Formats: sequence, C-alpha cells, structure tokens
Amino acid sequence: MQLLHLTEHHFLALITLANQVHGDNYLDLQSLQRMHAQGIKDGHNASFVALDEPGAVVGYRLSFAPGQWQIDQWCSVDLWPVAQADMAYFKSVAVAPAMRGKGVASALLNASAAVLAQQGAKAGLAHIWRESPGNAAERYFSFAGARLIKVHPDRWRSLSETAAYCCPRCGALCRCSAAEMVLLFGSGANV
Repeated sequence: MQLLHLTEHHFLALITLANQVHGDNYLDLQSLQRMHAQGIKDGHNASFVALDEPGAVVGYRLSFAPGQWQIDQWCSVDLWPVAQADMAYFKSVAVAPAMRGKGVASALLNASAAVLAQQGAKAGLAHIWRESPGNAAERYFSFAGARLIKVHPDRWRSLSETAAYCCPRCGALCRCSAAEMVLLFGSGANV
C-alpha cells in the first residue's frame, strides 16, 4: 500500500469509492474540488489517498485545515478542548471492503493528523457515523485516541433532503447519528 497526497488525478476514483461506501450522491466532483482546497494551507495538503499495488485508490481521508472550514449546528464549540482557530476537521474517510482491517484507515488518519499539526492545528474534530457496520467508525477513531464530545441524532438527514443523498443503512432519508469526537495532536494528545 502507498499513501499519497490527494491530487486531481485521484478525484474520479475517490468519488466512486466514497459513493460505494457512504451511499449514492455522498460526494460529487464540485464538492470534492472544494473539500480538497479546504485541506491545503501554507502549501501543505492534509488529504490523502491509499493506493494498492496496481495503483488503484483503495482508501482516502479528506481533512480540512484549521480556519478553513465552516462551524455549523453540529459543532459543540463550547465543549472543545482547544480554541476554534486551532481545530482542524476530519471530513471523510473510506476504505474499500477488501482492504478493511489492514490498517489503511489508521495510516490515512496518522498522515492527515501530521500535516494538520504542521498547518497549526492542535486538534482535529470529526463527526463519526455511529451506525456504521458494528459501529466500526467510532471504534476506530476511539482507538486512535479520540474522545467523544457529543452525539447528534439525524446528522445527515438534511443531506438526504437537499442533495438526494441515499444512506446505505436508511435509504432515501438518513436518520443516522453522528458522534462528535476530538483527537488532540502532539503534547496534548489523548493517547
């Protein structure tokens, strides 16, 4: 497996993987272009892809630099252990089913966290899909050292209603909840 910084060369394969794992209409080219730009700060790119031996995209991690993402109603800023200006955002991750359990997601998370710290972040926030099979997403992020801040019911419902997102668990109307979790970087790390 090889980890590379995300470039436009990987966009179509990443979109295909994201929509296979997270559901139809989860990601499109326009949103990916915007998200990619949000992960670049001071020449450092915090988003990565994992490639298998033939060079196919088998995983990705989209991450946003501190100060380059929008706070919304799903963010419990008052409960965060760092200032808003010091918080990066782990937007999305997916790993091809055949590559799960092989450390791909952890490697992508570690690579992104290292770059986010270079960009000045003291921590990274994520909204973790609690209804992932076996709650694997929350377990993986907890194992990495993240701590739970708050649970948000119906986190992706508006995406279903406004962007025709089709949840792989719920179908046309997503009722899944998100675990708002924070991973501290460096000397303040949770681990």
